[in-house]
Amino acid sequence: MTDVPMLKAEAVCKRFGRLEVLQGITLEVRRGEVMCLLGPSGSGKSTFLRCINHLEKIDAGRLRVDGELVGYREEGDKLYELREADVIRKRAEIGMVFQRFNLFPHMTALENVVEAPVLVKRVPRARAAERGRELLDRVGLGDRTESYPAQLSGGQQQRVAIARALAMDPKLMLFDEPTSALDPELVGDVLDVMRRLAEAGMTMVVVTHEIGFARGAADSVVFMDAGVVVESGPPSEVFDNPRHERTRAFLSKVL
Repeated sequence: MTDVPMLKAEAVCKRFGRLEVLQGITLEVRRGEVMCLLGPSGSGKSTFLRCINHLEKIDAGRLRVDGELVGYREEGDKLYELREADVIRKRAEIGMVFQRFNLFPHMTALENVVEAPVLVKRVPRARAAERGRELLDRVGLGDRTESYPAQLSGGQQQRVAIARALAMDPKLMLFDEPTSALDPELVGDVLDVMRRLAEAGMTMVVVTHEIGFARGAADSVVFMDAGVVVESGPPSEVFDNPRHERTRAFLSKVL
């Protein structure tokens, strides 16, 4: 099964009312690969990310993670939505880091990391805490386990959020503009953690405006606009020799 893509999207469509946000997205991410999604605001990048773990329901197409449909079972050519408990179990295999850190303010860094493995995966609390300390150490916060979110900088909170996602041992990590809410001097620490994850072989899909990160860490870059994939390929190809005028116009503003 190792030749099965970790993520496979086939003609994925998503509408909000009459607005078609995704218009037939087709792409693949192999195991251990990092894909960066670029594009202007409103191009559908974040919506696509939310569809991958079924935070948004798709209107057409197929989305598979590790060969299995996300949120649905298929009978014939029809999709039937899974029960919420089954959706939650599948979602636990997909880590997600949001633009806003979404930490529990009344819990310490360690408690934030430990909570989901204990509640969702029934990991004994002592074992989850031991793993939580390892993960916080891995993201450079081994000395802040007892700090509350309000006592941490934005960059530190985002690194706690990454540790929290990793605590579920996900097959796939999704990052939705993880540095866009941070002060510029705090961005580097978060990107360093993400680079180390990529080097360790974590499969990642990253919505980002950080071109340097995409150029250095991504195996493939996808440029989206108005709900379609305009262009995709290796970073050197997309950044240095874009084929489409729309891609060139976007890159001229961000490079």
